[in-house]
Amino acid sequence: MRIGKFKLDSPFLLAPMAGITDSPFRKICHKFGAGMTVSEMTTADINFWKTTKSKHRLNLNMDIEPRVVQIAGAEPKLLSKAAKICVEKGAQIIDINMGCPAKKVCKRLAGSALMKDTENVKLILEAVVKSVDVPVTLKMRTGWDTNERNAGEIAHIAESSGIQAIAIHGRTRACRFKGVAEYNTIAQIKKSVAIPIIANGDIDSPEKSIEVLKSSNADALMIGRSAQGRPWIFHELNYYFINRKHAPPLEKNHVRDTILEHLENLYEFYGEELGLRLARKHLSWYCKHLDDSKILRSKIVRVDSTNEQVNLVKEYFHKSES
Repeated sequence: MRIGKFKLDSPFLLAPMAGITDSPFRKICHKFGAGMTVSEMTTADINFWKTTKSKHRLNLNMDIEPRVVQIAGAEPKLLSKAAKICVEKGAQIIDINMGCPAKKVCKRLAGSALMKDTENVKLILEAVVKSVDVPVTLKMRTGWDTNERNAGEIAHIAESSGIQAIAIHGRTRACRFKGVAEYNTIAQIKKSVAIPIIANGDIDSPEKSIEVLKSSNADALMIGRSAQGRPWIFHELNYYFINRKHAPPLEKNHVRDTILEHLENLYEFYGEELGLRLARKHLSWYCKHLDDSKILRSKIVRVDSTNEQVNLVKEYFHKSES
């Protein structure tokens, strides 16, 4: 699959997730073979870019390509201006968020709320595409609710506006993350446009990835929640895609080193105080994939120093080896 000049090495991509796909997490997923990683959603209103949170979200891994920044908003001028500045900062692809179901985003008529206003969608997409000389992509849902599945219409608008790829989460905004993803809807959209389509939603195993690729006929898949605490899922998916058999399980010392590397990257990126707090959620997710980790989880989310977090991880793996 290609997006502009970029030929992706893998059809398995890391989905943008607010509060999760920061620079440290993107590095880990890229290391395990994600074909593309996308930044956390950031507001298109540059007046808010002075905040610490926005500065972190706009921090790009300059050694990873393509560098993709996702922006969200409802005003064409703000979005096009934000896109231009992101490109100046090093972004190589701009992604427009039209899929976020969060109330605080939709209240501003951004995210998936945009799908209710196709006229504004057209204005936004055309404005952003014209404002930058890099590829622009779109992430959306199948519609606002089950009575308004208009992703097909928006896909045609996107294609005619110059959008170079579309990622589709197979649910409406009203469904949020409940129910079963609509791969048949994605398949219908894929048939109707010529640009690459990326399927997203409920892809949690190598077998499921092949099933979704076949049923949706998508060019690539986006992995979101299934990568939390399991960034090596990209290695598993790539291995199965190529060999049609499961990859050997990661050795325990590889899992340990991955977690420790992630922690060190978090501490370095955010500083020890904030890094410590943010590490807790990632460690909780990692624990879901570790045997007999209930005690570890109860301890590791309560300690007040980075050294204690690191030592608890080392202690857990040392005991599991003995």
